[in-house]
Amino acid sequence: MRALTRPDHLDPDLFDLDLADLDLFDLDLFAEGPPHELFRRLRDESPVRFLPEPDGPGFWAVTRYDDVVAVSRDATTFTSAPRVFIQDPDDAVGDEHLLINIDPPRHTKLRKIVNRGFTPRQVAVLEPRVRAIVVGLLDAAQAPGEFDLVSDISVELPLQVIAELVGVPHEDRHRVFALTEVMMSVGDPELGYTVEDARAAITEMFTYVDALAQERLANPGDDLLSLILRGDVDGEALTPIETDFFFMLLMNAGSETTRNLITGGMLALFDDPEERARLQGDPGLVPTAIEEMLRWVTPVMHFRRTAARDVVLGGENIRADDKVVLWYTSANRDERMFPGADRFDVARTPNDHVAFGAGGPHFCLGASLARLEARVMFEELLTRMPALSPTGPVRRLGSNFINGIKSLPVRAG
Repeated sequence: MRALTRPDHLDPDLFDLDLADLDLFDLDLFAEGPPHELFRRLRDESPVRFLPEPDGPGFWAVTRYDDVVAVSRDATTFTSAPRVFIQDPDDAVGDEHLLINIDPPRHTKLRKIVNRGFTPRQVAVLEPRVRAIVVGLLDAAQAPGEFDLVSDISVELPLQVIAELVGVPHEDRHRVFALTEVMMSVGDPELGYTVEDARAAITEMFTYVDALAQERLANPGDDLLSLILRGDVDGEALTPIETDFFFMLLMNAGSETTRNLITGGMLALFDDPEERARLQGDPGLVPTAIEEMLRWVTPVMHFRRTAARDVVLGGENIRADDKVVLWYTSANRDERMFPGADRFDVARTPNDHVAFGAGGPHFCLGASLARLEARVMFEELLTRMPALSPTGPVRRLGSNFINGIKSLPVRAG
């Protein structure tokens, strides 16, 4: 058995435990980020393992790269319906309308409605606007000298970009973002948001979308909300609830994950001065470094699938209707795929990480946009603030789903 590295903040018993006692809902395990040594042990000893969940039947944790890819690409055997989140709430009304919970062929038809707004060619057109937003944010943050990388920079860039694309008026953007924050932060003991808070936030967002949709129907534009309202599946327009869920997904995914990529990527550079100096000395490495940041951070740590039939995976007999959870954060540190997986390497090539999913119909719609935003941010950040440094402790989101950072105070120079 490989010995585990034991972070000081954790109870030693957690890292001496029998895997039969492992509880991946224990947020103490994620207090300093994903428990990579624990996932390494799962990959080595039990790569497809049945684990418990609170108030539920349990799930299969899939932790090796090849298995994660195999499940992702077999959407017939491993479905996204009824949902891609581990737990099944008692009153999950409307979940069937959320794009990520829908399987082909309907998923393909719904996704096609907004696909053209996220193609690499269309995203490339956005670069001047993205760069202008980045420059404005960095100039504003640099003026006082000290700022919070999360709230002042990482949050603002993807928020402003996705809001413009979707068509949210400037004066409403922080209101909408605040609602996404509540939805994505349930369970964090410091923030204290409950499931009831999340439901209230969803209701408020849907009320907002319904009003905005009425305005767009009267005055259509070329924004994504207008595309959704004009779209159809097999000749039928989307219902108001389908439109609501589409909007919510775009705002949540478009703002939350990229912010954590930017913050986590910068933290990786802080923690590895040699790789930071290497990147600053060769700006041409920025696109490659972004891919390594995606692998290293893995902003979304897992998604679930559901077995549609009895199947054998990793030598384990999985039954129809069993929950199968793909731990991307583990797959991205799998030594079988990534030599020196625990080393941050800004020039790593190849780098076929699964931070955006592992292929298949649910590969991240906004991958090209996230890459653009991160690339432009680091091109400008490393040039304009070459001596950027942390001035206080990192505050992490208490979550086993999002690898998030709530605060990272820094000094410009």
